[in-house]
Amino acid sequence: MAQDELMTAQERAEAPQLATRAAYGETLVKLVDEGMDVVAVDADLSGSTTTAKLGKAYPGRLVNVGIAEQNMIDVAAGLSLEGKVAFTASFAIFGTGRAYDQIRNTVCYSNLNVKVAPTHSGVSVGPDGGSHQMVEDIALMRVLPHMRVLVPADYASACSAIRIAASTPGPFYVRLGRAKLPQVYKPGTAMEIGGAKVLRLGSQVTLVACGLEVAQALQAAELLAAQGVDAEVIDAFSVKPLDETTLLASVAKTGHVVSCEEHSVIGGLGGALAELLGERLPAPLERVGMRDCFGTSGAPDELIAHFNLDAAAIAAAARKVLER
Repeated sequence: MAQDELMTAQERAEAPQLATRAAYGETLVKLVDEGMDVVAVDADLSGSTTTAKLGKAYPGRLVNVGIAEQNMIDVAAGLSLEGKVAFTASFAIFGTGRAYDQIRNTVCYSNLNVKVAPTHSGVSVGPDGGSHQMVEDIALMRVLPHMRVLVPADYASACSAIRIAASTPGPFYVRLGRAKLPQVYKPGTAMEIGGAKVLRLGSQVTLVACGLEVAQALQAAELLAAQGVDAEVIDAFSVKPLDETTLLASVAKTGHVVSCEEHSVIGGLGGALAELLGERLPAPLERVGMRDCFGTSGAPDELIAHFNLDAAAIAAAARKVLER
């Protein structure tokens, strides 16, 4: 139970909202300050991805390859072979989709120490529209051998995710976003590879969320409580590897589960849960996410509601799964 690591409702209301991408450049600078041999390779978006902060503090540690995402991955691979801890930075649509062959055949096939950490993932990119709203990236990265996938829910967990990726050898995917989010965790909270955090205990239904959907799931649990439904909330920060022990124990207790993600329901967290439950503990599952569709232009909050990713939609999915 991560209750002592959680912001209280009052603290959350008073704390400024921060994007997970805001943790990127700041954490890289701190890692170098602490003596880690970190470098970043960016594809002409260092201001947006915030790796410019590393370039300002340590000019020799940021390489800007221009609008050349495939080259970005290969340059990072080469730097990793020279002993560097190499991060890459772009928007998720380009940093995973355009560079997929290089991530697969150069980084993962050779199990190189490259950390793919793009920003601007999901529909919360907002006005950039469906062409730039990457909702397939978790699926693309999760299927790759050797790749670990971390999806932080807020600024504090993003700081921890970047630290984990930097200090653990081998390929990582860290999913970062553009939109400012409520702070879920207290500063300095440590996450774990293969770990999930139980944020709220419940007995009737398990809400398993990642990324910005964690805050939505906590709100949904409050809505459900007002309706007499006792929901457990779990932050599945580590989508690959999953914390199977925590998830199975929760579902064994509640008997019902809802997955919540700002990503396609195909191949992401919902797909991973379906695979786990299908093999180990069959149980009714409802998946909240993008339903086999692309995004569209709009404000982040409008899109979260439009695509039924908000707290009300999660609560509705919980009521639905309880009827099965």
